[in-house]
Amino acid sequence: MSGNAWVMRHGRLIPVRQLLSILVLAGVSLAAWAAWLGWDQHRDVQPDGTTTGPYEAWQVIGLVLTLLAPVYWAASRPYIAGAVLGTTVGLTVAAYYDWSDDTSGLFMVGVGMVMMGSLVVTAIVSAVIASARRDGRRIGA
Repeated sequence: MSGNAWVMRHGRLIPVRQLLSILVLAGVSLAAWAAWLGWDQHRDVQPDGTTTGPYEAWQVIGLVLTLLAPVYWAASRPYIAGAVLGTTVGLTVAAYYDWSDDTSGLFMVGVGMVMMGSLVVTAIVSAVIASARRDGRRIGA
């Protein structure tokens, strides 16, 4: 099959698959947030009067570990944009929805931190996964 015929046959699917991977990862991230963090909405009051929460560390760790599988899936294929942008969009939308009832207005600071943190971390994790997969193929080839 000539190069031009391949592009005509397969080339247009690549942007569609990238967009689909972004949407799938965004949906998975939203669902994971709801499963791990969405049900815990109260703050714990300590004996000295201070408050903590609403999330426990194990909930956030569970969310991160749950998202590693779909990020690995996307980053080990040519869907790095899906891994990075999908996860970031999903977590940002979930944080906005979950925290938007805060009357102080400071919830946007937290949403911005979730957005920047998830963008940076998923970009680094995706780059490491893609690099390891590429290097593994070179060694095995």
